[in-house]
Amino acid sequence: MLNVIAIVLTVLSSLFLIVFILLHSGRGSGLSDMFGGSTTLAGGTALERRLDKITVATAIIFGLSVMWLSWRWR
Repeated sequence: MLNVIAIVLTVLSSLFLIVFILLHSGRGSGLSDMFGGSTTLAGGTALERRLDKITVATAIIFGLSVMWLSWRWR
């Protein structure tokens, strides 16, 4: 049962991770520029900082679920 939950988490987090990474800004364009935000010297807009946090959380969930699956199916 836990393996099924881990598989679902792995698939969902991988899909969300792809979407969140594609939403990040490249050189001078991205999600913040699409909505008219201006970047500051403090690391971007609040939208970009929140997107960074969501991306990191999704990557942690993905990593933990992959580690769980590799440990259980050894």
